[in-house]
Amino acid sequence: MPVTKNYYDILGVKKDASTDEIKKAFRRLARKHHPDAGGTEEKFKEINEAYEVLSDAEKREQYDQYGAYFGGQVPPGAGGPGQGAPWPGGGFSYEHVDLGDLGDLFGSVFSGGGFSGTGTARGASTQARRGRDLTYEITLDFDEALSGVSTKVDVQRAETCSVCKGSGAKSGTSPTKCPSCGGIGHVSEGQGLFGFSRTCPRCGGSGQVIEQPCTKCKGKGRVVRIKPVTVNVPPGVTDGGKLRFKGKGEPGQGGGPPGDLYVVTHIRKHPYFTRDGADVVLDLPITITEAALGTEVRIPVPGGGKVKLKIAPGTEDGKVHRITSKGAPRLKGSGRGDLKARTRIVVPEKLTAEEEELLKRFASSRKEDLRAHIK
Repeated sequence: MPVTKNYYDILGVKKDASTDEIKKAFRRLARKHHPDAGGTEEKFKEINEAYEVLSDAEKREQYDQYGAYFGGQVPPGAGGPGQGAPWPGGGFSYEHVDLGDLGDLFGSVFSGGGFSGTGTARGASTQARRGRDLTYEITLDFDEALSGVSTKVDVQRAETCSVCKGSGAKSGTSPTKCPSCGGIGHVSEGQGLFGFSRTCPRCGGSGQVIEQPCTKCKGKGRVVRIKPVTVNVPPGVTDGGKLRFKGKGEPGQGGGPPGDLYVVTHIRKHPYFTRDGADVVLDLPITITEAALGTEVRIPVPGGGKVKLKIAPGTEDGKVHRITSKGAPRLKGSGRGDLKARTRIVVPEKLTAEEEELLKRFASSRKEDLRAHIK
């Protein structure tokens, strides 16, 4: 008796898995192990074999009862002597495999080739292809990030050759049908229900060969150019943020849409401002006397100008004073963040004899023991 397979393990599902769970597992594995996606034909057939049995109630019942599926026949020895048909072939027949429930799975996932139930390749050479997305980085001043700026980015991208208009052929000539694949871009392998197709090695899937290449693009149909692209950076961008400019990436091929341009923003350090999202933080130095007695100061705000800020008596180091709506514009949403002034008490490093005596008299008059609770 041939060795049986554990179909549940093959699909990675439990024995009590629902039909829907089995279908989802099959679709996931089929995408992963399809030969056109780098999988092997043997593994792909094994997945289909498991799905064909477990997705059918009657076949699954027979498999669960006897540990194998007998192609609808009564298993050997079942029901008494003389009953039961011989084990068919290799233990499984592919005659009833139905991949119809996958819809356009293979056509949409594997643009470089496809599954062919009849052994005929599914040509993809005429499909339009979207252009590549491109990513560039720019560096802005602190104020430019807050106010927004229009700037140019030198983008290097492949564009249609102006001489051959993208055909790749020398002027006065044109590409010819590939003799290896007959112009469909794929060649077939295997026979019967489980025939597979792969990209034609001669034409690379285009379905065409160029006997006399264009002298400018060398037969590629595209040339690399550096083109300045104007991008409008909105107010409020952050350091390391990514902006998307739709359609400003690499042009598509075969009438396909262009890709997108992504711009990563970097922001130069400011002498005294830092960012906390839409809030702007300012470390505000004050003296011991100002912290103890309180004071009123004028502080700068992002973008220019100043505002008055009252420091209350007894202000501690690190206290944050919030000035509403004086921060950075919110990149998503409306309004602005806040300006957060964080007090930093500056202790003098050197004292005159008079200052030292005054501080000693002050300490003596207070008679404080701030560490009394520390034992």
